[in-house]
Amino acid sequence: MSEATWRKSSYSGGDGGNCIEVDDADPGTVRDSKDPDGPRLTFTTHAWQAFVTSLKTGDLPAA
Repeated sequence: MSEATWRKSSYSGGDGGNCIEVDDADPGTVRDSKDPDGPRLTFTTHAWQAFVTSLKTGDLPAA
């Protein structure tokens, strides 16, 4: 298992708001930036790519 390198989106701003961080060594693994020792979620490559694509295109379904 490689050492995690966590990255926050450049769109997050500097106020420490509601952000996730992505593990650059394993891009489908994310954590809450406010709780770095808390749980992590891991997505399949396909699911993560579909999520990122939907963010970029604005195709997320309404909540």
